[in-house]
Amino acid sequence: MDRVSTLFLKVTILLIGLAVLALCIFGVPWFARESTDRFPAYSLYSVLAAIYAAAIPFFIALYQAFKLLTYIDKNEAFSDLSVSALKYIKYCAVVISLLYVAVMPFLYIMADTDDAPGMIVIGMVVIFASAVIAVFAAVLQKLLKNAIDIKSENDLTV
Repeated sequence: MDRVSTLFLKVTILLIGLAVLALCIFGVPWFARESTDRFPAYSLYSVLAAIYAAAIPFFIALYQAFKLLTYIDKNEAFSDLSVSALKYIKYCAVVISLLYVAVMPFLYIMADTDDAPGMIVIGMVVIFASAVIAVFAAVLQKLLKNAIDIKSENDLTV
């Protein structure tokens, strides 16, 4: 049963990665073509650059999550490799959040130009979701590190 749940999560990670890759290949260029006449160029290109820049740490975090699930499959969940994977996931989430914080003024300009406050809400959702993921990964990293320390201490006493 344990392998089935990790397999399900691995397939889910793969599908999320493919969906975001498809959006990066097809969705963002379509949005850029449709929006060139409505938004100022400096604002539009800044947002597009931030979206593509945020895709890099997103895919790194997905790869680290996939590695973490592989460690769980190999019964190496309580290892320094898992702590390292959680650390990278935390850093990637922080980078994504900071990228979107930096691009929020440009999103505001675009939303003000198009009279669409939903753009700001989408930006805020991405910022807060990545911040929550970063905090959750940091808590899990600390808990896992403490569990590894306790396990190694118990191995030394026995």
